[in-house]
Formats: sequence, C-alpha cells, structure tokens
Amino acid sequence: MAKAKIFVTREIPHAGLQMLDQHFAVEVWPHYAPPSKVQLLEKVAEVEGMVTLLSDRIDAELLAAAAKLRFIAQYAVGYDNIDVAEASRRGIYVSNTPEVLTEASADFAFAQLMAVARRVVESDKYVRNGQWQVAWHPSMMLGYDVYGSTIGIIGAGRIGQAVARRARGFSMKVLYYSTSPKPDFERETEARRVELDELLREADFVSLHVPLNDGTRGLINADKLARMKKTAFLINNSRGPVVDEKALYEALRSGKIAGAALDVFENEPTPADNPLLTLNNVVLAPHISSASHATRARMAVMVAENLVAFFTGKRPPNLINP
Repeated sequence: MAKAKIFVTREIPHAGLQMLDQHFAVEVWPHYAPPSKVQLLEKVAEVEGMVTLLSDRIDAELLAAAAKLRFIAQYAVGYDNIDVAEASRRGIYVSNTPEVLTEASADFAFAQLMAVARRVVESDKYVRNGQWQVAWHPSMMLGYDVYGSTIGIIGAGRIGQAVARRARGFSMKVLYYSTSPKPDFERETEARRVELDELLREADFVSLHVPLNDGTRGLINADKLARMKKTAFLINNSRGPVVDEKALYEALRSGKIAGAALDVFENEPTPADNPLLTLNNVVLAPHISSASHATRARMAVMVAENLVAFFTGKRPPNLINP
C-alpha cells in the first residue's frame, strides 16, 4: 500500500522527521525562508497531510486547492494562521503542540522581564560600544527591582501560570486577569484575580499570555497603556497583534511606561524601519520563546505522533477540531 504524502513547510528537528519518514512519503521544504503562497498552493495540491508553522497562511484559498488534504499538523501551540472553520467544513482535521512548550516559553518571558528591568541589553551595548569610561558610578545603568514587585498576568493559561510560578520564586505579588477563576492556581501561587483596569494600575510588570482572537486583537492599546504605572513594564510573548505597536511606541518614547520586552510583533519579521527598534527601553527578540533544543525536538515528535495516529485510524492526541 502506498504511503500517504506529507509536505513539511520547513525542516523540523530530526527526531520528528525520522518518525515521519518511517510512515509517510515526506517532502520537506529545503529553504530557511518559507514557501511563497504560489509555491504552497502548488505543493498542497498533491498531499494528504501537512506540517505547518505559524508563518504559513492556511486560508480558504489554499484549502480549496488541497483536494486530497486530510490532516494539518501545526508545529506550534497557537493556530491563528489556520482557517480552522474552513478546514472543518472541508473535513480536514487540525492538530497543534500544546503543553510541550510551556516551560521554555515561561523561561523566556521571565528572561525578557529581567533583561528589560535591569537593562541587560543596554548594558551589553554600553560595554561593547566603548561607552564604559568610568569604573563605577552610583547612577550608572540604574534599573528596577524584580524581587518583591508586583506582576500582572493577562491570560492565566499554562504559560501564564508557569510565569507566575517563576515570579513567586522572586517573592513577587501575583495578580491575574482571566475570563474564569483559577482556584488551583490561586492556591499554588497566592495569585489574586482582578479586573483588567486594576491589574494595569497595580502591576510593575504586565505579562501577556492570551491567544490571538477577535477579543484580544489590539487589547493593549493607548487607553490601556495610559492606565499603567510610569515605572511599569510590558512583556509580550503571546501574539504581536495583541498590542497596538504605534500606541506602545508613543508610550515608550514619551515615558508613559518605563519599558517593554517583545518576542512577537504585528508583522513578522518586523520591518527594519519599525520605530520600536530605535528605542533603548525595549528589549526585542525574533519570536523565539520556545526555542530550546529540547522543546523544539519534543514539538517535532508531537507533530509526528499526531500525524501517525490519524493515518493509522487512531484519534490524534492534540486534535483541535474533533
């Protein structure tokens, strides 16, 4: 019996590819950059399964061209790049890779928080650029304390809760905003559920951990930023469009908030003329929150497990649209 054809839109870690090769006829896009829309349309016409990334736009046009497609395995926890409703209408199943990247993403969010609060990136540039001319001065590179401060978690899902656990290790007071109460989370971290405005008023660090949907797009806008302390920091490694970047730039430039750390942007890769790149009080990263060797390998294995389960007649463990 012929093996099902699978198209992988970028090379994923070997552990996952090895599993796929054992069960399927696999084609991997060989380039570092993603396939164009035209190239993607060409590739999906003949395959029964796909492995996709967040940067792959799987819209109604592409799904209409994928006559044989039965399963999409997303190599990410988020899937806002996929028109799941259209896929479901066409009988195409979709899976993702939840839980496996929780701890790595929380690590990175907290690394961003500490880097921007204590001016780590600025200090690195200060030394490298030859600006360090005096051995020590009481006002050199003053930052803000993390220990004992207040963190506000917007979106208390797996990653938000993991960030809060790290915050408790620094004796931080934890506030959270969520559509539903999390009693177990509250008991574990002594977190207190509050309304969004109260969280923005009280938090020294506001950390975003919400999915991108109609309710969260543009959630942090000029009005919300104006409610934050002037000494507060915004941390975002959820999705770029959750934050209005123009409003954030103005808030950072004018000193309405102290700083920000971003791993995600409204457009990715963010253009070289993005004004946020000109500011010293923002720490920037290229969407790498889950980028540890172990985590990316586990994600690849999970993708393969979802595909193998489906094509052997079993229920995929991470099915989005059952």
